[in-house]
Amino acid sequence: MIAAVGPLNIRPPQDSYFAALCRSIVFQQLAGKAAAAIYGRFVHAVGPELTAEAVLATPPPDLRAAGLSAAKTASLLDLSAKVRDGTVPLDGVEELPDDEIVARLSSVRGIGRWTAEMFLIFQLRRPDVWPVEDLAVRRGYAVMHRLPEWPKPKELERLGEVYRPWRSVAAWYCWRMTDVVLPES
Repeated sequence: MIAAVGPLNIRPPQDSYFAALCRSIVFQQLAGKAAAAIYGRFVHAVGPELTAEAVLATPPPDLRAAGLSAAKTASLLDLSAKVRDGTVPLDGVEELPDDEIVARLSSVRGIGRWTAEMFLIFQLRRPDVWPVEDLAVRRGYAVMHRLPEWPKPKELERLGEVYRPWRSVAAWYCWRMTDVVLPES
């Protein structure tokens, strides 16, 4: 698997925690170029510093004019309000256990378990996150292990135990396996 895909190469975090979550919300269910364009207009509408206060100070019509749907606008405002009022504190979040972070982030409209797990892997660099509901992880696992069918999430949870405490690394390789054809052995 490693020979077929190459060495682990997870991009370093690029944003503040808040900006990373905003970006995740904006990019949900959009093609990369369209999402990047909308995100750029969103950041421009909010102003030079992307903070909860700045988002809350931006009139919703200005957010919508950036290309955000009503649902994504509501999600960004909910995230901002919960960060500002302390419901979802981001300062020191790296000190919290994974399950607590997932629970807190999932309280935000538009952020579910998957988005929280991606935040854990790519922003907080947690080594042992196993996103069993991710379709690409399920598919990649099946390719990697030459299974005739993708494992169901509960089955994948059990199967992933062998990779503990490095399940984030295993998930990364599963994602890459969706683009690779393994040689016959």
